[in-house]
Amino acid sequence: MTDQSARLAPYYRAFRVSERLLLSGHSHQAWPDVALSGQIEAFEDAALEVDDKWGRAFEKAERVREGIRGFLNDPGAELALGTNTHELVVRFLSSLDLRGRPRLVTSDGEFHTLRRQLARLAEEGIEVVRVPSEPADTLAARLAAAVDDGTAAVLVSAVLFETARIVPGLDTLARHCRRRGVELLVDAYHALGVVPFSAGEVDSAWIVGGGYKYLQMGEGNCFLRLPEHAGALRPVITGWFAEFAELSAEHDGHAVGYPAGALRFAGATYDPTSHYRAARVLDFFAEHQLTAELLREISLHQVGVLAGLFDEIDAPERVISRDRTVSREGFGGFLALRSPYASRLRDGLARQGVSADSRGEYLRLGPAPYLSDAQLAAAMAALAAELSALEGSTRRRSHPRASPEPPAEIDPEFRTNSSQGKTVD
Repeated sequence: MTDQSARLAPYYRAFRVSERLLLSGHSHQAWPDVALSGQIEAFEDAALEVDDKWGRAFEKAERVREGIRGFLNDPGAELALGTNTHELVVRFLSSLDLRGRPRLVTSDGEFHTLRRQLARLAEEGIEVVRVPSEPADTLAARLAAAVDDGTAAVLVSAVLFETARIVPGLDTLARHCRRRGVELLVDAYHALGVVPFSAGEVDSAWIVGGGYKYLQMGEGNCFLRLPEHAGALRPVITGWFAEFAELSAEHDGHAVGYPAGALRFAGATYDPTSHYRAARVLDFFAEHQLTAELLREISLHQVGVLAGLFDEIDAPERVISRDRTVSREGFGGFLALRSPYASRLRDGLARQGVSADSRGEYLRLGPAPYLSDAQLAAAMAALAAELSALEGSTRRRSHPRASPEPPAEIDPEFRTNSSQGKTVD
């Protein structure tokens, strides 16, 4: 495909995307310059309207909902907005009947939002069942098999955050959960803006995600898509914005009421600057026709370039490898390279001016539409240099009078704590 970076990079001057090797696109993509105009507009509206700014702020929030609906392929989606996915997941969890069904089923490959919170719930007596995330091709079926009459919810990602593997079969899992009266929460964060996602395929599921990564919206732009049956649930963790339209009513002595639609999962006072910024970014995406389909096309090309260049390095698999069991279409928006030296390689790349990251034993390289193929090649040349230096260092340490260098320890923050839940094959 035609390299899109020449067309797009000039609109990201503040982030200097043409001068830097930002392979952090799976975590934090650069913001287009118009994002700053949105932040300034938020200040100007506050200065003009003071506490009456909320009418304008809510208009920006609705623009964010409209944009997210487009990437969900769900024009009528009921969307609760939040600063981060954690607050939305907590409200979701608080709506479950965990007394009657004290069992949650998830995978051992979930992002820390779920990993940590579910581990803490396990400490309080909730049964948390962790199904191995590999192989991803059978994960949905194995999650379904772990469901029983005591299960309140299944929680799983559409794209696994460590490996970039797309989890197939979520539509079948959603139907299975619905038949069993079990809620399904799908984390679509690593899908939106890089993997076309249709909420209609998992219509009975709750969907959580945000715009911090591939959608370039920055912080504070997360959502929870409610299924049609959400009106039967009453979240225990509830914010006063859920009764924003009825603040003048008498509430003492009455049961806590909930509005219809997404507002029943609303929070409380927030900084609307994030929505002003996101609204400008969404308009920018629309102007430059950065649709879900085009973004997927760009991503497949860029990750393919990275994978091909990595293969040319021909590094020993004991040092670093990539998953070749499925085609590029089976992965999301970054290249995951497995290595016991992942954190060391990440640090070495940083010294060479390449922004990347590592999660446990995975080095993650995330391109973005504003990067050129030449920049991707430069980044992979830097990785080749690091691997060469690593090989030389390991060879020197393998001298009989020296101790071989052990693999870098996996940061315990990114390990699944199996003592906080049961693992089911």
